[in-house]
Amino acid sequence: MVHLPNVIKEKARAVRLVVFDVDGVLTDGTLVYAADGEQVKHFNVKDGVGIKLLNTYDILTAVISAKESAALSRRVKDLGIQHFFPACKDKWAALSQLLDELMISTEEVCFVGDDVIDLKVMKKIGLSIAPKDAFWMVKDHADLITESEGGRGVAREVADIILGSRMPLEEAYIKAMLPEFENVKQ
Repeated sequence: MVHLPNVIKEKARAVRLVVFDVDGVLTDGTLVYAADGEQVKHFNVKDGVGIKLLNTYDILTAVISAKESAALSRRVKDLGIQHFFPACKDKWAALSQLLDELMISTEEVCFVGDDVIDLKVMKKIGLSIAPKDAFWMVKDHADLITESEGGRGVAREVADIILGSRMPLEEAYIKAMLPEFENVKQ
């Protein structure tokens, strides 16, 4: 993991909820249609590990997407993402309602987005992150730009940033993924 400025580490330490856009963040943004017209999406297994890792440490996760598809619904369910807003045209309205329900402040939110529809949210929350290949305007407003491109491990990198701000990453992975090795000295 890249060395992060202290201000980013402080923002990451405060995060209680991580919200992901989908196309361009959890996928590379490519839309593929099957012969029957159903949308096919490609997701990265590394991102799944990152999201599950966040959930293991009681960091809530959400997906807010402008699009809706059976593939996305399945992925959200498989990963145990607690809050899902498909076909959402006003991401800020959906997030505001969720924050009220969860009693979480905007400073305790990390939002990961890649295009102009995400800017309204990114300007109002504690930590905004954009993938390396996000639209230039979004990158200009992001607190942090990942080393990964959309669909290539962005969520895993975000999980590493947030957990790495709280503990050594090796410790986070061992406790969460390999509990039988928790007491082994390194």
